Amino acid sequence: MQFKVIIITAIVTLFWIFEPVSAQTKYSLQQALQTAKTNNPVLKREQFNVNVAETDIVTANLRPNPILNNQSLQLIKTSKFPDNTSWANHLNRQVWWQVTKPFQMPELRKNKIDYANQNVILNQKAYTETERNLFQDVASKWLDVWSARKQLDILNIAKSNIDTLVNINKVRLKNQVITTTDLARTELLANQYNVQMKSADQNYKNELVNLKYLMGIQEDVSVDTTDNFLFAFPSNVDDLLQQALQSRSDIQTLKSTIDVANANIKLQKSMALPVPELGAIFNPQNGAPYAGIYGTIAIPIFSRNQGEIKKSHVLKQQAEQDLLATQSLVQSEISTAYSSYVTQKQNLQNFTGLLSQSQTILNNVKYSYLRGGTTIIDFLEAQRSWLDTQQQYYETLQLYRQSYIKLLYASGIINQIAQ
Repeated sequence: MQFKVIIITAIVTLFWIFEPVSAQTKYSLQQALQTAKTNNPVLKREQFNVNVAETDIVTANLRPNPILNNQSLQLIKTSKFPDNTSWANHLNRQVWWQVTKPFQMPELRKNKIDYANQNVILNQKAYTETERNLFQDVASKWLDVWSARKQLDILNIAKSNIDTLVNINKVRLKNQVITTTDLARTELLANQYNVQMKSADQNYKNELVNLKYLMGIQEDVSVDTTDNFLFAFPSNVDDLLQQALQSRSDIQTLKSTIDVANANIKLQKSMALPVPELGAIFNPQNGAPYAGIYGTIAIPIFSRNQGEIKKSHVLKQQAEQDLLATQSLVQSEISTAYSSYVTQKQNLQNFTGLLSQSQTILNNVKYSYLRGGTTIIDFLEAQRSWLDTQQQYYETLQLYRQSYIKLLYASGIINQIAQ
């Protein structure tokens, strides 16, 4: 019996040792953006818009099909039939066979193809703009996860410190060094931290789920809390603005919209020209074969596609106005994002020294308290002050990083990071 127990225990132990462990993958901000670029379900759906536009190029390259026309006339009155003939006799029937083909002008076909090509480019630029907006969401959510993780880590440190003190105070109470009130106050703070940790842990898990959705993955992930994502961009705001006006995806999309409008103007003008239709006719009439040619062309007197031509010019004016408005918006966004970035960077630099100061105060007060040099109230106040300072620091760091992400988004550099 003991031998069987030993065997079972050994098997369970070996299974536990060699069981594969699924480790969480840590993602830096850049890795998160790159993963979202590949796997995000919204981007995958938007990619089909480019594929749909590419099919229009195939359609534009096609030429009109030939047209087959048949007309058959049957003599109805039998009194008019030739002698010794019946209904089925070819002498009582006229048949018309006609094969024609529309011939579109070379300029019309060229403009159709150019318009389709410009639409593909427009959809590609619009896809890049969709990427830019998604990358901002991913970066913001990555930062939310980072902040939630930092909040949980701070509470863990505070809880560990206070748990240690609870254990020490239990011994000190047993030795009658402190009162039961001191122990109760220490345990109360430990319980408060425990409640806060549960909320912080749930918030962290919720933010991870949201980040995984944006990244388009299912496996367990975590964020690289050591990532400082110090991506380079021009230090001069004017250079940053010029770069944004040249390369930002929404600006590129609107410029492409103007190109589409220009191609549409040419297309609509060429569509005002009539399309001739030419062909051949074979016409047996009452047993006598006839042959001929067929040709038709519309006479552009009333309709010359005036409405669509005018609409194409209006669409171009609208696109040009959108470009001017967006360029003005870019200037505003760059100015405010850069100012916020500089301000938050200065706030972070001013805050750095407070961390070591609060830690020193806590260590000194804890040392003094454990040796009876001060009261539990002073220690608990120092502990709360340390936690407040830590939380304020990471809130300030989060604001700085938020301003950094907004500047990357406003300048369009965030697309380059995801490459």
